[in-house]
Amino acid sequence: MKTAEFQTWLLDRSRRPLVMGVLNVTPDSFSNAGRHFSPDIAVEHAFEMVEAGADVIDIGGESTKPGADVVPADEQIRRILPVIQNLRTLPAVLSIDTTLAEVAQPAIDAGATIINDISAGRDDEEIFSLAARKNCPIILMHMLGRPKTMQAAPYYQDVVGEVMGFLEQQLVTAGIRGVPMENILLDPGIGFGKTTRHNLELLRNLRHLTTLDRPIVIGTSRKRFIGEVLDKPDPQDRLMGTAATVAWSIANGAAIVRVHDIEPIAQVVKMVQAIMNGDPGVATI
Repeated sequence: MKTAEFQTWLLDRSRRPLVMGVLNVTPDSFSNAGRHFSPDIAVEHAFEMVEAGADVIDIGGESTKPGADVVPADEQIRRILPVIQNLRTLPAVLSIDTTLAEVAQPAIDAGATIINDISAGRDDEEIFSLAARKNCPIILMHMLGRPKTMQAAPYYQDVVGEVMGFLEQQLVTAGIRGVPMENILLDPGIGFGKTTRHNLELLRNLRHLTTLDRPIVIGTSRKRFIGEVLDKPDPQDRLMGTAATVAWSIANGAAIVRVHDIEPIAQVVKMVQAIMNGDPGVATI
C-alpha cells in the first residue's frame, strides 16, 4: 500500500482493516528493549514487517511507555530521519509517531504520510496546521496525562463516555484548524492512562467509538493489561492475548491495528475479515 492507495482507503466506507507495524527507534522501548535503535537494523526490520503483511509502518523516536521521559525534538529527528529516508522505496505507508510539529515536518518531507499524535494536538497545536497544510492524515489519541505519570492511579467516572467526549472535542479542534474530517483517525489510547479494567471496558464498548464516524486505530500489542489478565509478565509472551484483542477489535469495527508481531496478527486480521464478509476472496492482506 502506498500513499495514494491509503487516501482512497480513507474514503472507502467498506475499507478493509489494515495492519500497522511498530518501529520504535528508541533505546528504551517496553517491547523490544531498544533492539531496533540502530538505523540499519530498524530499516531491515521495516522491510521484514512489510514482507510479513504490514500495510503501515509507524516510526517513533520517543518511548511512550509508562514512566518514560520526554525526548527533545532534535534527538527524535536524529533517530528517525535516517530510517525514513531509507524507507522511501518501501511498499507501505510510513507514519511518524510524534506529538511535535517540529519532528513531524521533516519526517513528512522525508517520506512519511501519516502523523500519529498520542497527545491529539495538546502538546503542540501547530501539528494541526501542519497536517492541514500538507493534507496529511493524522491519528488523534486519548491519553490521561503524560507518559511519565499517566499510570499513576488513573480515574474515570465513565471511561467510555470521557474518552469519546475527548476524541470528539479534538476532532472538532482539528477541523477548526483546517484538517479535513476525512483525514482524521481516532485512537482510544489503550494502556495510556488506563487500568486493566478501563482497557477492557473500552474494548468491550468499541462499537460506541465507531459512532464518531472516523476510522478507529487500536493498539493493544503486548501491553501490560494483557499480561495482567493472562499472568504473563514478559511482553514477549503476550502474542496470544494480543491476537485475541485484535480479533475482537476488528470484529467490532477497528480499522487499523497497531502491532509488533506482524505475520501471526496479519493472519488473524485476514481470518476475521473472511468470517465477517463470508467470502475468503475479499480477505486479502
